[in-house]
Amino acid sequence: MNASHWILGPGAIGRLLAHSLAPTCEVTLIGRRALPLFQTLHSAKGERRTQSITCATPAQLTQGAPAPPAWLHITTKAMAVEPAFETLHALLPATTPLVLWQNGFLTQPELTNRWPGPVLCASTTEGAYVTGNDRIVHAGRGHTFIGNLNGRHTALAQALAAQLDRAGLATTAVDDIRRRLWQKLAVNAAINPLVAIHGIRNGELRGAAYASDVEAVIREVAAIMALEKIVAPDGGDEQDSWRALVWDVIEGTANNKASMLQDVEAGRPTERAAILGPLIAAARQHGLTVPILEALDKALAKLEARY
Repeated sequence: MNASHWILGPGAIGRLLAHSLAPTCEVTLIGRRALPLFQTLHSAKGERRTQSITCATPAQLTQGAPAPPAWLHITTKAMAVEPAFETLHALLPATTPLVLWQNGFLTQPELTNRWPGPVLCASTTEGAYVTGNDRIVHAGRGHTFIGNLNGRHTALAQALAAQLDRAGLATTAVDDIRRRLWQKLAVNAAINPLVAIHGIRNGELRGAAYASDVEAVIREVAAIMALEKIVAPDGGDEQDSWRALVWDVIEGTANNKASMLQDVEAGRPTERAAILGPLIAAARQHGLTVPILEALDKALAKLEARY
């Protein structure tokens, strides 16, 4: 059995990670409430796999005084990272490697600067959504990149990438994760707010009713990225490169129900502050007007105000 992994946050990515690692690693899925021992994953091809995954609450871990994990993956939403991490902080040696799986670019620099041990950040295009206490759907296969914001801990990132790759999640260790997180931010901004506001799956953005909205977001995001000197994904024409990246992700995750849509449907706060916030702040800093992004942020705020 390989090194132990604690996964804090039993949402879609947390459970997908647990399902992938459980056959070969000691895995504990940690949430505010206990989940059923047997968890089922449905693939996009209709395949089903049920396996036992150890689930626990922070209180149960504290009472049980378990051996600390080799890895702590934090897969909560961005706004929940701080309170969730505090529930486990006392159980962790200061040398424990943290792996941050959040959308946006809000918590990653904060924890990287504050935690004394290694901190790796993950950027993934894997598509998954929860359908019950014991079920998730792996709606679209993607790729995961892992690295440290300051280009450190290269060997550690390579070791984790290799382990995740063996577990069936295509993963690459990189030394430019900061740029890749901004690239993921661009994709999230073009997809998540629109599907959450309209209550649709990712693939429906290809339709005539929404495609022009996607293009409008891409134009604003591409302008921000140019000012921030974030290189386009393939190094070609800036706007065309961002356009190709966004539409490729939409195509690859067509059946996926984006995390922001899941939040709206469940009456939870969304990650708009972590996804749209950094982009709008960067635009303002450069004196750039971004009416589309600001309108999406206001529309999401109105949705959240209802609950």
